[in-house]
Amino acid sequence: MLVHVRFSQFEERAQIEEFGELVRSAGTSTAGIVLARRRAPQARVFVGEGKLEEIATLVKTEKAQLVIFNHELTPSQQRNLEKALECRVMTRTELILHIFASRARTHEGQLQVELAQLSHAQTRLVRGWTHLDRQKGGIGLKGAGETQIELDARMLADRVAVIEGRLEKVRKQREQGRRRRRRAAVPSVALVGYTNAGKSTLFNRLTDSRVLEADRLFATLDPTLRRLAIDGAGEVVIADTVGFIRDLPHTLVEAFKATLQEVVEATLLLVVVDATDVDLDERLEQVQAVLREIGAAAPQLIVMNKIDELADARASIERDEAGAAARIWLSARTNEGVELLRDAIAERVAGGIHSRHVLLAANAGRTRSWLYRQGAVEREETAEDGSWMLTVRLSDDALSRIAREPGVSLQGHRSVHRISPSP
Repeated sequence: MLVHVRFSQFEERAQIEEFGELVRSAGTSTAGIVLARRRAPQARVFVGEGKLEEIATLVKTEKAQLVIFNHELTPSQQRNLEKALECRVMTRTELILHIFASRARTHEGQLQVELAQLSHAQTRLVRGWTHLDRQKGGIGLKGAGETQIELDARMLADRVAVIEGRLEKVRKQREQGRRRRRRAAVPSVALVGYTNAGKSTLFNRLTDSRVLEADRLFATLDPTLRRLAIDGAGEVVIADTVGFIRDLPHTLVEAFKATLQEVVEATLLLVVVDATDVDLDERLEQVQAVLREIGAAAPQLIVMNKIDELADARASIERDEAGAAARIWLSARTNEGVELLRDAIAERVAGGIHSRHVLLAANAGRTRSWLYRQGAVEREETAEDGSWMLTVRLSDDALSRIAREPGVSLQGHRSVHRISPSP
């Protein structure tokens, strides 16, 4: 049985629909939904005594085994509701945590979910039974001893410390990978957006991967990174990340810092939006709110996905006042407009692409191999002494990088090539 309370004069239809999608994503069948209207939550049972009786009657009639509130409840409110309804009561945060727990596949993802669950549990320790009021003395315990709640809190804190230690190792490993990419001047692109906007489908189209695609919230939880060759920009690393949602629990944001750090450190953010969503502006604001919370300040490129479901939409690039690509209209499902996105990524990541002559000494074969892997070599001439004269097309960062390598000398003047969108 679902419960949603309106605290404003607006219908909040989108919130109710999203609540239903969350429940379906959790694999739970719905017996019904109870709507209420209040100016403020009731202190004891959140909904008020009259509405509580209505919920209790429906729970018995429909034989519901679980009541889910689309809100946060205090520990005492949750306990009072469970006593009155004689069944388990779950909050919105607990529902999202349940979905995340069922979707985590990697060891890192499971650790992050467990940390979020334990952090949430630490706020829910209340005296629900009389035996918890007694203090237990014993050898090695000072004073009157520890209450059961204190023991539980200490056990939770110990487990949280263990998981945070393991996740810190994961963060360090990820940071080492990011440092290697920065040293190699490899740009990173992160896919972000509201959950179920089509990020994983777009990721698969761009990288020929097989990340799970499903029409449900939080289908993808564990982060996936792939290398991607972009004409005009060389090689970039693209990351598919967990989707955002309205009022994403803070415990989840904290627990998934290792994952979300890929977003914070990204060179470019692809903000994927469902172009068919009637609440498009609100969804965009929710995404921006999470990005602000985690400190992500990289340049953004808005990707308007699912144009195949719009009558008059077609693949195109919208530009800002400075002429830079700002918004791409495409369909990840049909592949329409994905090439335009590749062009826009090259433009935003590389900016101006410079054509330069590069002289490589005979002992600079490693740099020569790297240039070929980047697809940057336009022409090559070999001298009698074994050196190479290459004509390459690279960004400023990449040119600066190879100029520091031994046996490398930049020759002549540069010409700038701007990436133009396909007509």
